[in-house]
Amino acid sequence: MTAAPAPMRPLHGRDLLSAGDLSPDEVRRVFAAAEELKAEFAVARRHERPPLVRRTLAMLFERPSLRTRVTFEAGMLQLGGGAIQLTSGNVGWGVRESVADVARNLQAFVDGIVIRTGNHDIAVELAAAADVPVINALTLLEHPCQALADVFTLRETFGRLDGLVVAFVGDGNNVFHSLALVGAGQGLEIRIAHPPGYAPDPAIVERATALASAAGGRLGLGRDPRAVVAGADVIYTDAWTSMGQEAEADVRRAAFAAYQVNEALCSVAGPGARVMHCLPAHRGEEITSAVMDGPRSLIFEQSENRLHVQKGLLVELLGDPG
Repeated sequence: MTAAPAPMRPLHGRDLLSAGDLSPDEVRRVFAAAEELKAEFAVARRHERPPLVRRTLAMLFERPSLRTRVTFEAGMLQLGGGAIQLTSGNVGWGVRESVADVARNLQAFVDGIVIRTGNHDIAVELAAAADVPVINALTLLEHPCQALADVFTLRETFGRLDGLVVAFVGDGNNVFHSLALVGAGQGLEIRIAHPPGYAPDPAIVERATALASAAGGRLGLGRDPRAVVAGADVIYTDAWTSMGQEAEADVRRAAFAAYQVNEALCSVAGPGARVMHCLPAHRGEEITSAVMDGPRSLIFEQSENRLHVQKGLLVELLGDPG
């Protein structure tokens, strides 16, 4: 006799520090909420019964942001709540006062905390000390909200996820880490082409490989961008130099010179292959304007879906438990 599946844990009140914190079923639950909210918002650019009335979100931002700040802040307003942005200069976590003390103060004032920082351990420490949900809006290890929006965009575009092949070209960075974890759990084949010395974190690779095995997906690593892109449904790239790595820009530019996403590279992908980038883009470096603005591009759809998917996530984490 087959054992019944374990009941899904409620998302209400939980943290999202890693893309792997959500099971594949929980990812689909966030997608379902996002799809419903997006469809409703498309009608009149508002929600008839906003589900987060009087909820408040604190946003601790140590790093610059366009999409993340606006989508979380606008999303909370559209859902009936409010958001307060605090920079490290305002708060001085770890300097002016400890991360744990910041958490203990904020949990008395707000219903949730979003953090965008460099050191992933800061987000972990904040979540350990706070009784309200903490959402990772970017660390150097992971970018889970970006990955959720990316995979949602793929499902919306292709009408399926199982068996899609996504070829990531460039650095095995935070964006790739989270994409691998979400995508592998949804049955995608996630590949990466990276130069020597820029491989993804082995622990993330191991975790994503296990998720892929359970979901029928696959993870593949290589060095040759043409070989990795061959037959892919999607080509994904990111800036060669992330925030905090500016001193390495010249070295990275040289290392990644053969990894540009251009028309020649796109020509070896599958017919109808699409192109993604998490933004901001350095046009003429990791991607050409011809590709970025061309018919293959899903880049601005990804950006828009940050709003809708994060709204779905906020409703699941901060809304009334169902």
